Amino acid sequence: MKKTIFFVIVLIFTMSSTFAFANKADRKSNSGNSPVAVKTENALSEVEIDRLTNRVEEIRNLDKSEMSLKEKGELKKELRDIKKNVEKSGGTIYIGGATLILLIILIILLV
Repeated sequence: MKKTIFFVIVLIFTMSSTFAFANKADRKSNSGNSPVAVKTENALSEVEIDRLTNRVEEIRNLDKSEMSLKEKGELKKELRDIKKNVEKSGGTIYIGGATLILLIILIILLV
C-alpha cells in the first residue's frame, strides 16, 4: 500500500512539472503563431579568425603600464567579446561536474 501511494505521489509531481516548464512564450506578443526556431550558421570564416587572432596578439603586446583603468577595462571587454565570438562559432559542448561524475560511474559499472 505504501509503495502505491509513493508511486502515485511521484507520478503527480512529475506530471505537474511538465506543465510548469511548458512553453513560456512572450506574453506581450498577440500573434497566434508559435515561434519557430531557425538554425543559423554562426561559423567564422578564416579571414575573420585571422583578424581576431591578430587583434588578440596586438592587445597582448601592448604596454599596459601607462594605460588608465578605463582603457584597460575596455581592452578586457574587447577580449571577452572576441572570446565569446570564437566560442559561438565552434561546436563546444560543456559538461557539468555532476554529469561528468555520473558518466564516469556509468562507464565503470557497464564495462
